[in-house]
Amino acid sequence: MQRNFDALIVGGGLHGLSSALHLARAGLKPVVLEKDHPGRHASGANAGGVRRLGRHEAEIPLAKAAMELWHGIGDLTGEDCGFAPCGQIKLAETETEMTRLRDRVARLHELGHSHEELIDARDLRALVPTVAPHCLGGVVCRDDGAADPFRTVTAFRRAATAQGAAILNGATVHKVARSDGLWTAETARGRFTAPLLINCGGAWGGEIAAQLDEPVPLSAKAPMLMITERLQPFLKPVLGAAGRALSFKQLDNGTLLIGGGHLGRADPATNATALNIAGLHRSAQTVLALFPRLRGVQVVRAWAGIEGVMPDEIPVIGPSETQEGAFHAFGFSAHGFQLGPITGRIVAEWASEGHSSLPIAPFRIGRFNRPP
Repeated sequence: MQRNFDALIVGGGLHGLSSALHLARAGLKPVVLEKDHPGRHASGANAGGVRRLGRHEAEIPLAKAAMELWHGIGDLTGEDCGFAPCGQIKLAETETEMTRLRDRVARLHELGHSHEELIDARDLRALVPTVAPHCLGGVVCRDDGAADPFRTVTAFRRAATAQGAAILNGATVHKVARSDGLWTAETARGRFTAPLLINCGGAWGGEIAAQLDEPVPLSAKAPMLMITERLQPFLKPVLGAAGRALSFKQLDNGTLLIGGGHLGRADPATNATALNIAGLHRSAQTVLALFPRLRGVQVVRAWAGIEGVMPDEIPVIGPSETQEGAFHAFGFSAHGFQLGPITGRIVAEWASEGHSSLPIAPFRIGRFNRPP
């Protein structure tokens, strides 16, 4: 097969596939080198949240630009990815939480952002009629929503290959090196070369960064999800909570998806995860506190994927600071799914123009060990 490409993309999660799609649309021939298969971990094992709600201030410009792409996702990928703009709500159960949300909305307005809207108890119940009586209100992003991770990964994979990108499964990257203006990747499926290297390695992205003499304090974690039996429809928006770890939604088939941050155990060396039953119990108890009517509903399965998390919980996005022709996009810290479409566009802009149209300086790889 072909061994020489325009770009080597390490990692076949959503960010790697999006990078491949956008680079191919820009006229380049990229290859995705995936150690397992696309979406094996974080991109395929997440809750599918598509949100601007609750974003770190540095992420907001990217999240807003990504949301524009999500609302036209069919134009980008040819498929709808199961995306539904059902809204996302972060609810408050105490006056202290309401005050904190009120202060955040005011702060965002000062920065020129109006996507988060404060709602009172009556507004909350208009959107979620069955929520527990003690809930006082919250914040809503009405155009946020959710998508299907499997369908999304599949759509980006299909679209990228249709544009001419190559995607190789089982191509674990053992070593990368640059010589005479070309990057070489030694993989389980042979050697590949290209002038550009894109590190979308997820929880394994730190290994590639270290080979570029850019070590980062990346940790591997295993966010857990569980799903219930089917119920009659009662919940349209995706729910989070200001004072609890929660991501909660009802799927089209009636099942409830429960997640939000409780962790299992991740072993990136073996690709394995182990569930934490106590953490799953806490997630279930949170849902019961907010929806007592769900007592007795059966959980039918639970799972976890391996996610790369940075200490400040925002990703590494930007060019290498030690090597020419290399770019990083990893460490999305369990909230990178919504950013996938825009990450690929940022990579393509950098590859073709040498800069990004969006502010990515806060995500520079050297922020942990070198001054800006």
